[in-house]
Amino acid sequence: MKYPFDVNHSMLWLGDLCDLIFVFFDPIGQALCKRTLNIVEQLNETHSDRMRFYLSKADEAGHESDRQRVMMQIVQELCKRPGLNKTGFDMPTIYIPNPNKSTRCVNQIEDVCKDIEKTINQTIQNTLNQLEKDCEQISKLVDSAIKADDQARSYNFRAKVKGISLSLFGFLLPVALLLQLLVASAPREVLINLLGESLAQSTIGFMAPATAFWETISDDNQVVVLGSVLAMSGLCLLVSRFLNQSKPTLQRRSRKILLEKREYVNTHVKSQKQKLYSEYLQQSVSDQDL
Repeated sequence: MKYPFDVNHSMLWLGDLCDLIFVFFDPIGQALCKRTLNIVEQLNETHSDRMRFYLSKADEAGHESDRQRVMMQIVQELCKRPGLNKTGFDMPTIYIPNPNKSTRCVNQIEDVCKDIEKTINQTIQNTLNQLEKDCEQISKLVDSAIKADDQARSYNFRAKVKGISLSLFGFLLPVALLLQLLVASAPREVLINLLGESLAQSTIGFMAPATAFWETISDDNQVVVLGSVLAMSGLCLLVSRFLNQSKPTLQRRSRKILLEKREYVNTHVKSQKQKLYSEYLQQSVSDQDL
């Protein structure tokens, strides 16, 4: 009675996977041993709705009175355990019919087959329904990932535009101030020789408001204004670096794979549910006809 694995643990593990758990008590009474009833009690604690109790080999229990005595003995042993002591306890009698042996014992093995068939049908329906739900869930998850990626890309684009705008402003501000100082201090003839008469006139006219504003500032405050402009330029460049921080986005290959999976689930896998359900209904009708 030694095994290379824990038998009790294996049976409890199987109990978590299966849809029905059959417990067979035979007239010999060996099934009432402590080891068996311990497993039955543990399974009943978590899967009482899956448990089915049967008196197997009922045709070997003797006469009706003998079968009643055997069933009473089994029920008494079960009632001794709090986990198995419950109302509405049912234990049908089953056995494999023998044409060469006549017996008056009621054989309820057909009810067992119907119970198995009913559970299989319900499991098939639940599985097909779950298939459709899983397909919808996968599609929703892909849509959510694509939407989040689109939002991240949109955020990164806006942040990039803001960062570039501030960087240009921070870079051009001191350049404009330097250009204004050169235009204001350089002789007119020098500007004409460097830029040409038409371009020099346009530059002087364009910088006239800034030149007029600069001339209104006293010599003592010009250094303060220059420092403020440089500080503002540095602040703009610093802020632009923070704005350029982008959110992570999907690679084009990953995005394409997600879209392909969603398309495959919606067009192929989800359509299989209707096909399988139709085959299941046809098979059920055929079985009933048989």
